Amino acid sequence: MKRFLFILMIVPLFAKAQIKKVKSSAKIISKKSVISSPSGNGFVIDCIFSGFADNTIIKLMNGNSGAEEQSTTIKAGKCKFTGNAATADFKVIGVNGQPPFITIFLDNSNLSVIAKSDALDKAVITGSASHNDFVEFTEATKKYEDLINGKGKYSPTFVNEAASTIEKFIVGHTTSLISPLAVYRHNQITGDYAKQEELFNKLSAPVKATPIGVYIAQQISSNVSNGYGKPLADFSQADTSGKEIKLTSFKGKYVLIDFWASWCGPCRAENPNVVSSFEKYKTKNFTVLGISLDRDKQAWINAIAADGLNWTQLSDLKFWNNAVAQQFGIQSIPQNYLIDPKGNVIGKNLRGAALDYKLSQVLR
Repeated sequence: MKRFLFILMIVPLFAKAQIKKVKSSAKIISKKSVISSPSGNGFVIDCIFSGFADNTIIKLMNGNSGAEEQSTTIKAGKCKFTGNAATADFKVIGVNGQPPFITIFLDNSNLSVIAKSDALDKAVITGSASHNDFVEFTEATKKYEDLINGKGKYSPTFVNEAASTIEKFIVGHTTSLISPLAVYRHNQITGDYAKQEELFNKLSAPVKATPIGVYIAQQISSNVSNGYGKPLADFSQADTSGKEIKLTSFKGKYVLIDFWASWCGPCRAENPNVVSSFEKYKTKNFTVLGISLDRDKQAWINAIAADGLNWTQLSDLKFWNNAVAQQFGIQSIPQNYLIDPKGNVIGKNLRGAALDYKLSQVLR
């Protein structure tokens, strides 16, 4: 299952993650799952960009892989993209293919994009009902941006409020192609995989077949074997000295199994939060076990020292093919599992304030 969603990293309201890019989505999306766009006659994206010099390069990129799909240049403040969208999906537009990006949900509609060079994030996009749903969802959840990105004070009341807002959108938009995004967001802040499946099952079949829908279906399937209250399967990998370490050797402790890498910017940004939690709770029967998706041993060791990761670190230096990452279907990092002293999963993908809050509840 080698499907990775670039859009989940670059949309401002989505938590950052390092993802593996692939050449094609064909391994996951079958012809039967392709969703026809409204007209079937192709799309036109008319752009009016003020504040840019002529011949500035503007790129249209795939929202799932980050790969360039089209490139054009600005002439007299205007440029245009045309084509046929086999699948209605997220795309991003960037000057020279670089952030800040303009995110659009593209189907075979005629869209207009109006933006200024100093305010690309405030671009006005019209012409697509699906994109209008995306804007509606973005506005509805803007209040919870820090919560979603693991920043600010974590409050169960605030989480419940955010979850309720998102669920309301999903229930009211079961045929919207944006709703899989909302289901992903709900799970991101609650970690409630049972609720994720419940909400996903409310969506129409075509909506479930979108790229993000397929990704969520994979998450649900993975949770069957690595779900809450279930024992996490044992594994073994070498530490920095080459000694094989088993997960079961930590039995009797609360353990955060943390997937990261020295080359992963979002992981390195999250490391101070993990260090803070480790230092705060290490005397309360808690530890961290790092699983690195590195391939350069020295870079791995240097990052451990630089970030002050004073806990056991494992890696087979096989990059995305790390055996433990493969075992648990890890498709983006950072990711983590929190297990109790019996080895049962009691948390997933806890970051920032959410990690500290969870540990405060179980390590009294």
